[in-house]
Amino acid sequence: MININGTLVSNEKANLSYINRGFQYGDALFETIRVINSSIMFWEDHYFRLMSSMRILRMEIPANFSPEFLEEKILELLHHNELTKKACRVKINVYRDSVGKYHPLSNDIGYLISAEEIDNQFFILKEDKCEVELFKDHLMVDGLLSTLKSNNKLVPILASIFAKENDYDNCLILNQKKMVVETINGNLFLVKDNKIKTPPLADGCLNGIIRKQLVDIIGKTENYELVEESISPFELQKADELFYTNAIQGIVSITKYRKKEYLNTIAKMLIGKLNAKARLI
Repeated sequence: MININGTLVSNEKANLSYINRGFQYGDALFETIRVINSSIMFWEDHYFRLMSSMRILRMEIPANFSPEFLEEKILELLHHNELTKKACRVKINVYRDSVGKYHPLSNDIGYLISAEEIDNQFFILKEDKCEVELFKDHLMVDGLLSTLKSNNKLVPILASIFAKENDYDNCLILNQKKMVVETINGNLFLVKDNKIKTPPLADGCLNGIIRKQLVDIIGKTENYELVEESISPFELQKADELFYTNAIQGIVSITKYRKKEYLNTIAKMLIGKLNAKARLI
């Protein structure tokens, strides 16, 4: 079952109109959240990112759209799907619920919440191969809109097709200044000696929830310096480690870029600290 505008419906009956603006114009946002045994990981950060994104897109936030209201709807959905004692991926979609062409006739919103079971109760750093390559066919444009989790994801989609066709496990996405912004599905971190770099939001990378947690964790970790700074493709083969982050996988180590193979020592250390922080939420 999924929740559409507060009503639980079966997957088979969960239909949206063809005039839905999320479908017609990409006039929509989404939030992907990890839930463990009915505990929503980093819920406050997810909630405020969603509210901030809705304000940026000039969507009308309903008066009842409080964190308590949405949490109740998430837990209600998990209960009906028998997922309250499981690890889950929950997705909240918000769309402008209005007729009109490019100009909507109102800024009212509709929403839906879906959930599916995932494998692990905690973040696990897998030892799987993860070979990456630069995706050069299309570029991310830096700016505020690029930092949002909107439905406009053509660049990552095309990058994922490129990766599949060329037997890569992921791709590194560039902005119009030819700086490395992120991977297909996560924020990028580069380790060189005791410095850990991640692209600044001004470069157009996603304002990621796990990115935010790691910026905080690294800032409190002795002997390592966190720098939010543009990453040039020329730096990649000089790095000791590369890894990316997202809300479901936590941290994923990149094992190879062209002829360069990477360690995962810092990623292992950080995922332990990330799990410890998640358990305190």
